[in-house]
Amino acid sequence: MSARGKHRRSKARPFVRGFVAVGTGGAALVLPIMGATGAGAAQPAQVTQVAREAQATVPQVQLVTHKVASGETLSKIAKKHSVSGGWKKLYKANSAVIGTDPARLRPGLTLTVGTKTVQTPANEVKAAPAAEPAATPAAEPAAEKTYTNDLDGWIKEALDIMAQNGIPGSYDGIHRNVMRESSGNPQATNNWDSNAVAGTPSKGLLQTIDPTFQAYHVPGTSMDPFDPVANIAAACNYAADKYGSIDNVNGPY
Repeated sequence: MSARGKHRRSKARPFVRGFVAVGTGGAALVLPIMGATGAGAAQPAQVTQVAREAQATVPQVQLVTHKVASGETLSKIAKKHSVSGGWKKLYKANSAVIGTDPARLRPGLTLTVGTKTVQTPANEVKAAPAAEPAATPAAEPAAEKTYTNDLDGWIKEALDIMAQNGIPGSYDGIHRNVMRESSGNPQATNNWDSNAVAGTPSKGLLQTIDPTFQAYHVPGTSMDPFDPVANIAAACNYAADKYGSIDNVNGPY
């Protein structure tokens, strides 16, 4: 019996041009090697897209607020933040927070003093949910407010008109000055002081002279300086311009 020959099975080796031979018994099956154009090639493009989205920004409008400190007034805050329209515009925008008396600012209140535009990454901006249409309630006629025809009623009516026009002042501040100036007499006239000598006597509850009454007259009130409501409103408007509020007046003004 002849000696069994020794044979070695040759190992499969890759072809030099991107192919590999795989044994199949008799024939060699040639398969291409996966190149750089496969699924992994899309990753750099995906990373670039994410980076672009992260860098994109959208302008967003934000409110600028101010926290009231002790001793601050609307005039000071409006000047500090360069509010267009001054303290009246500032009060109008924050009347729901301040209340009916602009001169009495409570420390700790947060007021809106303007807006600013900031750039926010686009991928952080969330679309606001669509608002559901609200049911419209049936309109009810507003009851007309009435006032008594006396000092109490005149002051209360004047305060409501002042609030609509952003004029500061309180019931106590008005009442105190009325009692000092005219003792509550709407027809009071000063015929002896320097104004009277100059031909412009002081008139009415808060003793305004005609030029001052006309300059600080509040729209919607009478042009008669002896009209108690018109006299109070005009005098408080003048006091707000000169002293910040009628509440700050404790003597002749």
